[in-house]
Amino acid sequence: MTEQNSELIAGRYRRVERIGQGGMGRVWRGVDQQLFGREVAIKEILFPAGLDDGDRATLLRRFTGEARAAVTLSHPGIITIHDVVEHRGAPVIVMEFIRGQSLAAAIRQQGRLSVQRVAEMGSALLDALAEAHDAGIVHRDIKPDNVLLTKDRVVLTDFGIAHLADATTKLSHSGTVIGTPQYMPPEQLEGKRPTPANDLWALGATLYHAVEGHPPFEADGLHALAVAVFTRPHRPPAHAGPLAPALDALLTKDPLRRVGAAEAAELLASALRASRSRTDTAAQTDPREPGPATVPGPTPDPQAPTEHAPAPTEREAERPSTTPLPTPAPTPTPTAEDVISLGQTDDKGRAEGASAPRRAFTRRSAVLGVAMATLVAGSVLTWTLTRDTSPGGASGGGSSGRGSGASPVTVVIGVDAPLSGDLSALGVGIKNSADLAVRTSNRTRHVPGVNFEIKAMDDEAIPAKGRSNATRFVAEGTVLGIVGPLNSAVAQSMAEPLGQADLVNVSPANTNPALTLGPRWAEGFTSRPYKSYFRTVATDVDQGPFAARYLHDQSRKSKAYVIDDRSAYGASLTAGFRAEFTKLGGTVVGTDQVDPAQEDFSYLASQIRASGADAVYFGGYYTTAGPLSQQLKQAGVTIPLMGGDGVFDQQFITTNPKAEGDLATGIGVPAEGLAKGEEFLTQYRQAGYPEAAGSYGPYAYDATWALIEAVKAVVEANGGTLPPDARAKMPQAVSGLAFDGVTGRVAFDEYGDTVNRQLTVYAVKGGSWTTVKSGPGNPRNPSTP
Repeated sequence: MTEQNSELIAGRYRRVERIGQGGMGRVWRGVDQQLFGREVAIKEILFPAGLDDGDRATLLRRFTGEARAAVTLSHPGIITIHDVVEHRGAPVIVMEFIRGQSLAAAIRQQGRLSVQRVAEMGSALLDALAEAHDAGIVHRDIKPDNVLLTKDRVVLTDFGIAHLADATTKLSHSGTVIGTPQYMPPEQLEGKRPTPANDLWALGATLYHAVEGHPPFEADGLHALAVAVFTRPHRPPAHAGPLAPALDALLTKDPLRRVGAAEAAELLASALRASRSRTDTAAQTDPREPGPATVPGPTPDPQAPTEHAPAPTEREAERPSTTPLPTPAPTPTPTAEDVISLGQTDDKGRAEGASAPRRAFTRRSAVLGVAMATLVAGSVLTWTLTRDTSPGGASGGGSSGRGSGASPVTVVIGVDAPLSGDLSALGVGIKNSADLAVRTSNRTRHVPGVNFEIKAMDDEAIPAKGRSNATRFVAEGTVLGIVGPLNSAVAQSMAEPLGQADLVNVSPANTNPALTLGPRWAEGFTSRPYKSYFRTVATDVDQGPFAARYLHDQSRKSKAYVIDDRSAYGASLTAGFRAEFTKLGGTVVGTDQVDPAQEDFSYLASQIRASGADAVYFGGYYTTAGPLSQQLKQAGVTIPLMGGDGVFDQQFITTNPKAEGDLATGIGVPAEGLAKGEEFLTQYRQAGYPEAAGSYGPYAYDATWALIEAVKAVVEANGGTLPPDARAKMPQAVSGLAFDGVTGRVAFDEYGDTVNRQLTVYAVKGGSWTTVKSGPGNPRNPSTP
């Protein structure tokens, strides 16, 4: 539409054509007649009706002051404000005119955008925000509508509008939240004073929408949406790939634990590097890694199976709470006898395990830190590991460190886990179990001439913190391996710097298959991303088939109704369940999807009842499974609901009075059910640790012992001396291991996955989860997930 004979605004700006309309204003294409007809964008701010003259004057002063502060910003990622004037008692912003489209429009036209494009966009927007935050300006309303895309720029608009919205709400006494709640952090919805952390959350929500095609939280009505933002995890991203750690870090609910700008920049840079490198290899199918070299010491089994256990999405960090763990009482220090008979290698098999900011390094310092640490690690090891301490001896003479004149070499095993915060009970159990393995090795002199030490770092279950820890581990030359982390999202953030430095990482808890099989494993294209990454546990992909076998073979269920929560985690579980259940002769009589933010599931009762189903299988988290189970049973559908370990949480029972008889699978086997589990728990108690070993303790012990065995193999292959390039030799040494551990046979397939994939079915009995059945996952051909 063209504005005919319009009056001049401030005596110089003429409106030409309306190009946008929103709740807070109208935007026009205009011309500045004092600057030779330069095109400008003119935004007229609309005050709500009903304001008295005093409130209107107050709003005008507030907004004009804040908008004029934004005039001082000069950055290619921030729209340039030319002028802020008053017109008919309301403010008008005159800005540069940008020919392009909003991110919101791009998403509507194209659907979700590529990981590489979104990572590039995120880096540009973060750089713009850093400029604003350094000037003391918080945007407060970052969303796809306020991001403009041109051929060569990503531009953030509307600084100061959210401030006007806040002030308008207070002055009009409307009690209405003005803004865009889908992109607001919990503290902003709560009305707390805005900080730069607000903008980082909103940036995460905006990037999430761009790469996933929908916001991280959706619900019918403001109240339901606010409840979801405050209490529920965001949907695990299904398409973000290497961008997922950055999204998870930005969408951390607690602003004090939310990633900072520097850490976010590094995570986005990492995602961008990964997405660019994968562009060239995306079409390749299942390239094989070279077979493991023969390592003296533990004898690899030439007949050991080489299977892999893929696993989808990450969800451990998303779960608000964890199942209570037994707390053994401390007892006296153990005797000099072996804690557990481990490391006795033979010629059979391989192994596995179970599943659940502050200003750090700038992007440049983190990258340089990794590079420098990689360069100097060899020289540090040469000095530390070969120094001769005999009387009159000189450093660096090549001593094995095993004679009477030499002191033991110190090798550090790093532990990365959440040692504080909601998941600290699990993280501390991992740390203590790793410490127990090191004590055992030192006492029994399992690796002659080598003394092991533990160095534990707290990742707080935050990906950026884990990446910072990884950089610090890399920089310490005596660190030859890492145990942990707990969360797959943290592992994704650590894998790149550890892989670049050949620093081997064995996790006792990660279950995301992309860590070992690459981002396209679900499509049948498997490619190991990091040769230094291993895990001692099964993965999420095993859970669906394991549940199907239990329901069909043990519970004699033949008709299943399958539901998922639209997350990648849930979809993976249900896909595996459906395939196995039908293979066994069962029938999937119906399928459906639910939104994690919805609260009413009553409509499903009639559908499930009419289907004749005798069980419901749900792929998702307890926050949705609990209300679903309760409402189905209240409607007379009394068949059991079964889910994965996203359901296996005490809160599922606490919030669901109808949980009795429901089922869930868990990764791994409780310590009490392992062949050497009771022995492990006894020795753990005797070591005097005040905290419980937890679900992952046995798997952490075996992960640590795998590193100890690898060091032993490297030493023996080098004639009894730890070589200067020991770190680089560790991944290959771990690949060739095969020994009997606490959790069973410990060995790894060609992807770094355990070959001993154990799972457990739990049932709700008498108000608590009870172990029903443990067993192995299905054997698989390594070439197919």
